[in-house]
Amino acid sequence: MTLRFAIFGTGFWSRFQLAAWRELDVAECVAFYNRTRSKAEALAREFGVPAVYDDPEELLRHEELDFMDIITHVDLHSDLVHLAARHKIPVICQKPMAPDLETARQMVQVCQEADIPFMVHENWRYQYPIQQVKKALQEGKVGRPFRGHIVFANSAPVFENHPYLKELEEFIVADIGSHVLDTARFLFGEAQTLYCQTRQVTPGIRGEDVATVMMEMGDGITVTCSLSYASRVEHDRWNETYMMIECDNGSVELGPDYWVRVTTAQGTLATRCVPPNYDWIDHDYYVVQSSIVPCNADLLRALQTGQPAPTSGEDNFETMRLVFAAYDSARSGQVIAL
Repeated sequence: MTLRFAIFGTGFWSRFQLAAWRELDVAECVAFYNRTRSKAEALAREFGVPAVYDDPEELLRHEELDFMDIITHVDLHSDLVHLAARHKIPVICQKPMAPDLETARQMVQVCQEADIPFMVHENWRYQYPIQQVKKALQEGKVGRPFRGHIVFANSAPVFENHPYLKELEEFIVADIGSHVLDTARFLFGEAQTLYCQTRQVTPGIRGEDVATVMMEMGDGITVTCSLSYASRVEHDRWNETYMMIECDNGSVELGPDYWVRVTTAQGTLATRCVPPNYDWIDHDYYVVQSSIVPCNADLLRALQTGQPAPTSGEDNFETMRLVFAAYDSARSGQVIAL
């Protein structure tokens, strides 16, 4: 059965989200909402979407939907999720879920009370190389992890491409940190403690563009997440995430150009784990945008079966706890117990 949905927000990411839905062939976008109607109309013409609205209530009065897909700025997420709950419509929301932890808590609660699925489009953990790292850990040849280092550090000109980012008082932890901290949870489970330091390196910005987060995860695994948009390094690859995971019988490394190296006493097996390609991808965002398809597939499976999605609202709330605990730690200089 084909599921009918509407996209709320027609900015940069919406075209890629819609293209990824179309790869699955069992979800049909029947309407767009955007506050600036002309932007929605232009995208609707391009993709052949039949209806456009600049009032979300009006959209829901006129369209029969199986779910809503929210791709707006974070400050609009809560209002639209509450709207979905009032209309008893399952809802998918972009990351970060909310601008603060209490708002995130209320979003999860209102959907629970309405008895509707609430899912967050957290696609980073679905990147093909990261999935292969998870598989290598699960196979058990390297043994039990005791330390992990996850690095997203590059010199991408994000403030030139998106000038509004200069004005954010909370930047890299909320933006990229929500992805990387979620990936840490995906690989290692829940954090017990967290310590964070942040830095503002780029002149003329309000928020932090460098952060280092150290966590003690379940089973005593130490995990460090290094985030930076101010690092010019040899392997400067925009959108690639690097990892080194040490285990009691070996290690797993994710390096530049999607190489995954599994090392044991028998030697190193290196495999280049190239993400799937699609003709709609912007190759500046290759590894990230290719991960939208498997993420959407899991969200769709949850909608069809009634089973919780891996990135349900309840699950993503735990990622939000880490994001805001990181800011609390950076402000206080203290280790946060979770």
